[in-house]
Amino acid sequence: MSDVRILIADDHEIVRRGVCALIASHRGWQVCGEAVDGREAVEKTRQLAPDIVILDIHMPGLNGLEAARQILRHKPAQKILVFTIADADALVQELLRAGVKGYVLKSDAAGDLTAAIEALQQNRTFFNSRIEQMILDGYLRADRGHGASHPGDASPLTAREREVLQLLAEGKTTKEAAVTLNLSLKTAETHRARLMRKLDLHNASELVLYAVRNNIVHAPTPIALRMPLATAAGD
Repeated sequence: MSDVRILIADDHEIVRRGVCALIASHRGWQVCGEAVDGREAVEKTRQLAPDIVILDIHMPGLNGLEAARQILRHKPAQKILVFTIADADALVQELLRAGVKGYVLKSDAAGDLTAAIEALQQNRTFFNSRIEQMILDGYLRADRGHGASHPGDASPLTAREREVLQLLAEGKTTKEAAVTLNLSLKTAETHRARLMRKLDLHNASELVLYAVRNNIVHAPTPIALRMPLATAAGD
């Protein structure tokens, strides 16, 4: 029987090393690749066809939620395990909606990560007790007629607009975002204008705060929050 091939995507080297060591110590498992951001995770998943992808959420360039969406859009049966410090209800709901089958917090015991990989290996799902309770509470609210159409349940943005949003929130100019996404400057500017309008945002500070509150990026430095839109999001 061949080994279970696992791809690890996390921008923190110490975390990747720890997960690699855990996998190496388990008979029948092997690390087939590593990625330092969401975009690389998407590319390597397509190139290497791993059995399981372990994804962090807060990664530069393309976060784990968007990476999961892109991976599962290309290969719906791909097994994805989220391994993160983030546990916001809205984020968990979006990941479940995307098709993620496992969710483990970095604060959980190492045994939970092992158990999660084993569960996905056996075509089962795995969520820690807090996430399971969150899922149950969500179903109960839905049964009572609450939350079924909550405005935060789904992003109003397109996939490309979400990518542009993250890059701008990380401090890139529109021109830099265009280069990263292989778009023309005019197209990137159109995406920026549309996402600002859809989200009713009026400047860079509001854009960054939206991204932070929705677990798209980490909280920036106070200086970044004071940058005018022309500097933080434009040319």
